[in-house]
Amino acid sequence: MENDSRTEPPAAAGERETLTGFLDYFRATVVMKASGLSDADGARRLVPSLTTVSGLVQHLTDVEQFWFQDRIEGQQDVPTRWSAEDPDGEFRVSGEDSLVRIIEDYEAACRQSRDVLERYGMEDRCRGGDGGQSVRWVLVHMIEETGRHCGHLDILRELLDGSTGD
Repeated sequence: MENDSRTEPPAAAGERETLTGFLDYFRATVVMKASGLSDADGARRLVPSLTTVSGLVQHLTDVEQFWFQDRIEGQQDVPTRWSAEDPDGEFRVSGEDSLVRIIEDYEAACRQSRDVLERYGMEDRCRGGDGGQSVRWVLVHMIEETGRHCGHLDILRELLDGSTGD
């Protein structure tokens, strides 16, 4: 695994800084856990489901785009790999898919999400969907979603090459 260059979340800050600090920490953990593997290892299935390192990073890319661009911003036609016909589409990868590109796409989606978040307050309602969620709710949900998948990535990485750590 590559060197740990993550920034710890602030220990004493306001709500927004604390929540974005935790989300950015988990985002950096995703990149750290996925980096340095071959494309084949990124696509290697180690559990019965479609869960792979590359698939998880693609899933998190789609989730970033869905919640920040589609839901918060209300943008139309935000691309995702899942559909009614293929609800697991974002998890479908092969050893031919470039893990480096998948990680770069994730980092780009995270930058876009940060840009979206700068334009909204925590109490603001989402413009997309039914408008029922607040920006705060989306931020907390993304911490939960990304943190949960960091745990999956941690286990997969250990199974692939023995690397451990948070």
